[in-house]
Amino acid sequence: MGLLGFFSRENKESLDKGLEKTKVTLFSKLSRAVAGKSKVDDEVLDNLEEVLISSDVGVETTIRIINRIQERVSRDKYINTSELNQILKSEIAELLAESNISADEEFLKTSNGDPYVIMVVGVNGVGKTTTIGKLAHMFKGMGKTVYIGAADTFRAAAVDQLTIWADRVGVPIVKQAMGSDPAAVAFDALSSAKANAADVVIIDTAGRLHNKVNLMSELSKIKRVMQKVVPNAPHEVLLVLDGSTGQNAFEQAKQFTLATEVTALAITKLDGTAKGGVVLGISDQFKIPVKYIGVGEKVTDLQIFDRMLFVESLFS
Repeated sequence: MGLLGFFSRENKESLDKGLEKTKVTLFSKLSRAVAGKSKVDDEVLDNLEEVLISSDVGVETTIRIINRIQERVSRDKYINTSELNQILKSEIAELLAESNISADEEFLKTSNGDPYVIMVVGVNGVGKTTTIGKLAHMFKGMGKTVYIGAADTFRAAAVDQLTIWADRVGVPIVKQAMGSDPAAVAFDALSSAKANAADVVIIDTAGRLHNKVNLMSELSKIKRVMQKVVPNAPHEVLLVLDGSTGQNAFEQAKQFTLATEVTALAITKLDGTAKGGVVLGISDQFKIPVKYIGVGEKVTDLQIFDRMLFVESLFS
């Protein structure tokens, strides 16, 4: 089944509710940006630029959007301010289309029947452990057999929290004592999963950015050791970012993309912030697809990111 098969009315309602703060803030700012104006002119564009930057879309992405709208204004000569929302919606949808996977793209499959391995990275506090638990629940709901590897062995709480999630979701977890070699945990997790013909293995890693060289070395070692069991592992390196941190999320994305090859993003805690614009900026600037978004605390509130549903919800 394609990914769209997992969207439901409940998912859409959850998305609408999760983006409420972003929507209210964005449209109140847009209203002020066009107040007293009948057509889109340089002043309106300047105001719109300020709105987007203050909504954590990011400077580079904001400039791209403004330039596109400016081209429309130059081409069409006269654009009424009442059309601005629709134009902005269209440009954002196009922007997301350039840097995100199709929502109907098949995934979690390997060519030789090995488990699909996801290595999860991100700093402490962004919702990494929770995201892993919710992913395991999602995949299990798709009929997949899921294993979790607790390779963040530097923080006792990380293993304990992950164990709670594994028990709650009902999936096996492979772990070792605190301070153990993270690569050894990953090796054991993949070996066990492969021996039991599992479909998916999710490997947690330490959430530290204190030294990029150490981080790079550690993640590289984990990859090398995993490849002794599953040659192409990991099939996905998922970076978890806290959407509520705005520009800090940009900086974390920058650091982790320098330290390892990140192939997908999960952006969490969008329900608690008006900074949902960070989804647009990060996916555009880093050209890494946003694959999952967190829009609430329920186990079902981690959703597969559908760019069209996201834009529809943002502008509804």
